[in-house]
Amino acid sequence: MSRVQRIAILGAESTGKSWLTQALSSVIRARGHAVCTVDEVLRGWCAREGRTPHPHEQMGIAIEQARAVEQAPPVWVVADTTPLMTAVYSHMLFGDDSLYPMALAHQALYDSTLVTGIDLPWVADGLQRDGPHVRGPVDTLVRQALERAGIAYRVVYGQGHQRLNNALLALGLPSEDAAAWALREQSQYAINQGRTVWQCNECSDPDCEHKLFTGLLAKRSG
Repeated sequence: MSRVQRIAILGAESTGKSWLTQALSSVIRARGHAVCTVDEVLRGWCAREGRTPHPHEQMGIAIEQARAVEQAPPVWVVADTTPLMTAVYSHMLFGDDSLYPMALAHQALYDSTLVTGIDLPWVADGLQRDGPHVRGPVDTLVRQALERAGIAYRVVYGQGHQRLNNALLALGLPSEDAAAWALREQSQYAINQGRTVWQCNECSDPDCEHKLFTGLLAKRSG
């Protein structure tokens, strides 16, 4: 690894963005580099407010997400979503495409953009939700926005170790040794008593990103 990079992880719900963000950060850190992991602002916002944001609140969330990256120290930065995801959801849910200029201007600041593929299984959790069919339209909107702006991106497929290694290769980084990966997996599994691979804030459940957002949206519209 020759120089620090800003890496953006984008993608539809239930495609493991948070897991990949944490996995990449862990590998880069284990290789001796300082890493700043930027969490998804929307998730914290919904947890704090107990609801999903209204249309007029979308821009504030996008700005906060951008600020978290732009104010990060000069180290490796791995961002779990960017303002572009806020723009896509604002467009899809509210028919408002006004966030795209700001979001795409910010997206151009990243050295690499990864889009998580929709190949992971949809895991039902008992909550009312739209279902796996929503992932296709979101994935399409993300790719269309990036292509309109001329921003290069790579799509990452696979599960677990394979998905991580595909992401590393897409970034031009050496793949992860399977033994080192297995050791980290076992350590996190023991910490969380077998419930998931990662701790809650590093969840590997592909549906966890969607759970809060869709559940709150269902309550608001119900």
